[in-house]
Amino acid sequence: MAALWFPEPPSKPARLLPPLALAYIGDAVYEVAVRQHVIARPNLRPHHLHRESTKFVSAKAQARLLALIEPQLTEQEQDVVRQGRNAKSGTVPKNADVLDYRHATAFESLVGYLYYTGAHDRLRGLILQGFELLERADG
Repeated sequence: MAALWFPEPPSKPARLLPPLALAYIGDAVYEVAVRQHVIARPNLRPHHLHRESTKFVSAKAQARLLALIEPQLTEQEQDVVRQGRNAKSGTVPKNADVLDYRHATAFESLVGYLYYTGAHDRLRGLILQGFELLERADG
């Protein structure tokens, strides 16, 4: 079993988990990555931290990040993304476009999959590359 942050593995191997379950854990893992990213910057006021975080965690930002890193994905990772994008969650937040939301879910599924398979170096690399590409695109 891959080294996880806590000693409770999922009930099934990552490749057998439903895409929305992968997205559920992926959302939390990605949130930690974003928080560490913004805390690494000089301005640590809570309002500033929150405002900076939203540049990365919104459905629109996650959809953009996925589009930016997608050319780097392996066939297996692309399959996870496709399954996550096609998963029917039943709800869409009122402040998100349906397509952005589905792509954000796909991204979170990928993050969850990489976390649970122990591909942590790959996970970090893709997220850091995504942060850099997003910030470069935003100028």
